[in-house]
Amino acid sequence: MTDAAAAPTRATLLARTVAVPTEAVGELLDLLPGPQPQEAMAWVRRGEGIVGWGEAARIDTSGPGRFAEADARWRDLAGRMVVRDEVQAPGTGPVAFGSFSFAADSPTGGSLVVPEVVVGRRGQQAWVTTVVSAAELAPVPSPTALRSARRPLLPPVAADYLAGARDEAHWRDAVAGVVDLIRTGAVAKVVMARDVCARTSAPVDVRRLLKNLAGDYPSCWTFAVDALVGATPELLVRRERGLISSRVLAGTIQRTGDDEADLARAASLARSSKDLEEHEFAVDSLTASLAPYAASTNASDAPFVLHLPNVMHLATDVTAVLATEHADMSSLQVAAELHPTAAVCGTPTELAAEVIAEREGMDRGRYAGPVGWLGADGDGEWGIALRSAQVDATGTGLRLFAGCGIVAASDPADELAESVAKLAPMRSALDR
Repeated sequence: MTDAAAAPTRATLLARTVAVPTEAVGELLDLLPGPQPQEAMAWVRRGEGIVGWGEAARIDTSGPGRFAEADARWRDLAGRMVVRDEVQAPGTGPVAFGSFSFAADSPTGGSLVVPEVVVGRRGQQAWVTTVVSAAELAPVPSPTALRSARRPLLPPVAADYLAGARDEAHWRDAVAGVVDLIRTGAVAKVVMARDVCARTSAPVDVRRLLKNLAGDYPSCWTFAVDALVGATPELLVRRERGLISSRVLAGTIQRTGDDEADLARAASLARSSKDLEEHEFAVDSLTASLAPYAASTNASDAPFVLHLPNVMHLATDVTAVLATEHADMSSLQVAAELHPTAAVCGTPTELAAEVIAEREGMDRGRYAGPVGWLGADGDGEWGIALRSAQVDATGTGLRLFAGCGIVAASDPADELAESVAKLAPMRSALDR
């Protein structure tokens, strides 16, 4: 660990959480004070969750051990904090927002960021947490004070879109090559992703992006960590007092905008042998990864159809109880064991990852990696960073990502159309 990485954590930190009226909090995303993507942290679904800003401490890691190192350093940091938590609920006390690269060798690595201010809401509870030097005696700010310090939203900006690592034709050709490989029996499923670059004439306001995403996709987890912004429908893991929950998505069909036609398409998705096979790979991958650490695991026999504004997915909710000998595994440790799932990598996982590295033609960065938050007690929520964009330091450049599960029955043209549909959430959020 470098001196620069250690510097923010040397002073003893005081984390104080106080209860506040839920009506005083209002919309969580409305409390984010500024437009800069690097400053906003969020994990919000259906108006509940946590938002944060400022940087009381930071943990940066890289390589195959990025999860284990981050978890160990977080335990050490949280263990040395002075904590005053009058709420004692998930998301209260000191928390760290985190995001991690998809690939172990990606230079983007992983980060845990401890905000100076966190505001949360869950059910009828709301709270404000501050993390400061233990020598400071300033009171915890009220929601009213936080809202009054908020700067006005920047106006919308127009975006020009450019091909990323591959244009549509070359990506479609790469998918065709992977389909041919799968049909040889070398691998069963490979998730192929592509990126699109956006350039804006002025910096984007990350708060506008987040509000648009949360408004359009309330059933998704809207997130922002380290300028990675998105709304994911896929929950990798939630750990709450030893209970593990996950939502697996695999198998997708576009919506038409016509309710009657979409009901028919949902029924066809639920019967599609190609999509059911893809979904089964993903569920089996997750349950197999959980098995060594769980006393019991439960998954429904058949998936349900999750309806989103742009697409519909086959979905399965999985729950598990950690075995006694693994009860102290943090949510981040469980996420590390589950990543990468077949839903974002393929089956068998190691072979699919090799095919991705050889044929995808880009570094995914933190796209399709775990993103979420971690509490001092190890509880937390981690999604898979889908339907997302990485915003550059200037705020005027973005990389948008989408991925598709490829199996033997996949058609490259259909997969390209699916990727376009999956890019729609970020494009729509950016364009208004």
